[in-house]
Amino acid sequence: MKRTHLPLNALRVFDAAARHLSFTRAADELAVTPAAVGQQIRALEDVLGVVLFRRTSKGLELTEEAGAGLEALRSGFLHFEDAVQAMQAGQSSHVYTIAAPREFFAAWLARRLAAFRADNPQVRFAIVDGEMTDFTEANLDLAVRWTEGPGDLEGLPLGPSERVVVGEGEWIGWPGDPAPAGEGQEGPTVVVGDAGQALSAAIAGLGRARVPLLLAREMQATGIDVAQGTPEPSRRGYWLVAPPPQWRQKKVRALVAALTEG
Repeated sequence: MKRTHLPLNALRVFDAAARHLSFTRAADELAVTPAAVGQQIRALEDVLGVVLFRRTSKGLELTEEAGAGLEALRSGFLHFEDAVQAMQAGQSSHVYTIAAPREFFAAWLARRLAAFRADNPQVRFAIVDGEMTDFTEANLDLAVRWTEGPGDLEGLPLGPSERVVVGEGEWIGWPGDPAPAGEGQEGPTVVVGDAGQALSAAIAGLGRARVPLLLAREMQATGIDVAQGTPEPSRRGYWLVAPPPQWRQKKVRALVAALTEG
C-alpha cells in the first residue's frame, strides 16, 4: 500500500503551536522565528485544506478540525521517538550526549560524571555546550538548564532553587542577573558571560555577584574560601531535563539516579 507523504516538519510546528497557543512561544521552543512558524502553519493548512487556528480577542484558538487530529498526532510523535530510540539503542546504549551550561559542567557536573564512569567504565560522554540546544538536532540524551522548571519536558531539580551573594564591593552582572542593583539603578561595574565567571570574579575580589547557591557551595566544597551571604529564593534553578522517550530509557534513568542521589 502506498503511504501518504507526511509533512513531518510542519506537523511538528503545528504540535508546538497548539500546545502553546502562541506562534512566538512555539518559535522559542523550536529555535526558529515566529514568521517561520506562521509560514509552516499556512503551508500545512494548504496541504490539508483546513484552517487550523483562528485569531480571537483572547489570542489563538484551535479550530475543531485541528483539535480532532491533535491527540493522534501527539501519539504518533511519541511512537516516532520510541522507534528512533529503539534503532539507536544498540549503538548508543553506553553513550550519553549531554548539553549543559559551560560553568555548570566545570563546577558541578564533570566530577559527578567522572564518578559515574568510574563505576561504569564502558560509558562514554559527548558534552555539548549550549543550555537551549535542541534535543532532536543534537541527538541529546539529557540537558541541564538554568530555568524555572522542566516545562514540556520531564525533569528533576539539581539542588535548591536558591541564589546567594558572593564577595564584596560593587556589583558584577551576568546574563542570569543583568541588573543586580535593581531595575533603573546604576549598572554593574563588571559584566561577565555566565554564573561561573561571575563567581570567579567575586572570589578574585572584583566585586560581589548574585549567583546560584549550587555553584557557590560546590566551589566551597573544593576548599576555596567563598564569602557568602544568606541564601534567597530564586525563580530559576538548575534542572536536569529530557523528553519523555529519553527519560524512560534505562541508561538515562541510571545516570539521572546517580546525579540526583543525596
